[in-house]
Amino acid sequence: MGPELCETAAAGAAALERATGYLLSVQEPAGYFKGELETNVTMDAEDLLLRQFLGVRTPERSAAAANWIRAQQRSDGTWANFYEGPADLSTTIEAYVALRLAGDDPGEAHMAKAAAFVREAGGLEAARVFTRLWMALFGLWPWDDLPALPPEVILLPPWFPLNIYDFSCWARQTIVALTVVAAYRPSREIGFGLDELRVGSARPAAKPFRSVEGALQLLDRALQGYERLARTAAVRNTLRAWALGAAERWIVKRQEADGSWGGIQPPWVYSLMALFLRGYPLDHPVMARGLEGLEAFTIREDGLCRLEACQSPVWDTALAVVALADAGLDASDERVARAVEWMLGEEVTIRGDWAVRRPALEPGGWAFELANDNYPDVDDTAEVILALRKSLAGGAGGRQLAERAGAAMARGRRWVEGMASSDGGWAAFDADNTRELCTRLPFCDFGAVIDPPSADVTAHVVEMLALEAAHGSGASREAISRGLDWLTRSQEPDGSFFGRWGANYVYGTGAAVPALVGAGVSVDDPRVRRAVAWLAAHQNEDGGFGEDLRSYVDSDWRGRGASTASQTAWALLALVAAGEATGGTACRAVRFLADTQRPDGSWEEPWFTGTGFPGDFYINYHLYRIVWPTSALGRWRRAAQVSP
Repeated sequence: MGPELCETAAAGAAALERATGYLLSVQEPAGYFKGELETNVTMDAEDLLLRQFLGVRTPERSAAAANWIRAQQRSDGTWANFYEGPADLSTTIEAYVALRLAGDDPGEAHMAKAAAFVREAGGLEAARVFTRLWMALFGLWPWDDLPALPPEVILLPPWFPLNIYDFSCWARQTIVALTVVAAYRPSREIGFGLDELRVGSARPAAKPFRSVEGALQLLDRALQGYERLARTAAVRNTLRAWALGAAERWIVKRQEADGSWGGIQPPWVYSLMALFLRGYPLDHPVMARGLEGLEAFTIREDGLCRLEACQSPVWDTALAVVALADAGLDASDERVARAVEWMLGEEVTIRGDWAVRRPALEPGGWAFELANDNYPDVDDTAEVILALRKSLAGGAGGRQLAERAGAAMARGRRWVEGMASSDGGWAAFDADNTRELCTRLPFCDFGAVIDPPSADVTAHVVEMLALEAAHGSGASREAISRGLDWLTRSQEPDGSFFGRWGANYVYGTGAAVPALVGAGVSVDDPRVRRAVAWLAAHQNEDGGFGEDLRSYVDSDWRGRGASTASQTAWALLALVAAGEATGGTACRAVRFLADTQRPDGSWEEPWFTGTGFPGDFYINYHLYRIVWPTSALGRWRRAAQVSP
């Protein structure tokens, strides 16, 4: 080992020891790990608007939320969707309205700056549909100027185009609730107008009727006409009543044990409003659980109050256990064993919406959240199985724990194999959820509304199945082969892989290369070499890797951005898997992680590196900056044959 590698080895080993210690220090007494899931201020603005709608907003909650919203405003008066991101019109509008609701005067400097930006960016008229829908709830936008959302969509059978199961699980939960809200067209008192945000622009011109968009606009106009008819007594008391009742039952059936819907903010708030409009009083058990559950998603500190859009304890715990295993700890360590026990207790064994497309498949697997039994997901299940296999290798943790884990892993593996889409790839929540027509509907101008296979999820599954096959678990060789073929087809011309759930090509490539090699692809294979070359070409001068979230909409940002600990770790994982552990690119990445580590073993990472909806909604997972570097440094130490 040369002097330079020796120096890197010492720095990397010390960084790994500190990171492992920090990670163990944040473990919850129950055994799980959970970092904050930070998003943007629309969560807090919409929380205040929800409370105003339901009549439960308090001065204390308003003041604390307003303090947080103001703290996130930039010097130019705007708000963004991610750290150091561009100003976002709809986010700025919602933040502005929430501050007005909390009592801020439009003449104050910070409010005037925000309003000026809104007008310059096209005004309230240019906001996304969902923002204008929030305004319509309070009489600040006409319902007639919103796309039609008839609740009768709930009555369409699963084989019919544009039925609710053609939409992703997060979208269908939101859409069903919104159809109920839109059917009632409520208009609550808010106490102010928004003339200062309007520019008086006309509606956009209609698209040519021969285009798909033009045809869908014609469909929307027809549905608008039906909406007018549905508000007449004859229809309201027949088909409309049937549809609203079916939607109400659908919503109630899908409330989770923690009071949420899907464990995420959008369907949660809209479901509460929908049921309230259906006559559910606030003290009804469903409503009470829903409102109480929001408190568990609320973070309060120093006079500030912010709402998490979601919580990720299963995902965080799986990643943490994998990281600890990579660092050399297994279930013979009591702390790892407690995490394993906790994950086993979170197994999902009931049927959810996924069974609509896979009715013969037996349940199994894990969800992302503490309570989301209706929607287990493929990515979490793959990562949990990886965590269980790695931590229980060699009989660590005892025979009884291994037997329980083995049975749960087998159920989860069979479920994952059965959730493959027809093209051989895997999506997060559903199989064959690929109807592109859904994305072109007039009301779908924000967020992903379908759930097609992605390179990162498929890679995690292939990596898991390959490890399971190596341990003789009976994992399907055909599924692995089809997954490899899917990954090969999805590789970008430049050698990288797209990252659906993490930013972005660095994340996808960091997932794909370990999967390819783990499934038996040679490190000399052109697919691996092209990926490594792409990573090497995008390493920053400081040795780290970073990719700005604008890469989802602007190709100039692909692989470019400020270096972060999590993204550097993703690149390092790929380099190690590709046999490049002792190469210069990997060693510079290790030194970056060692040089930027805080004394307590953590890393500073204000940048958002998680993705909710590409192009629209992003996440800063606060545990990413710990778990991924711990994994990467642990695997690097082993591959480089560096002594602990």
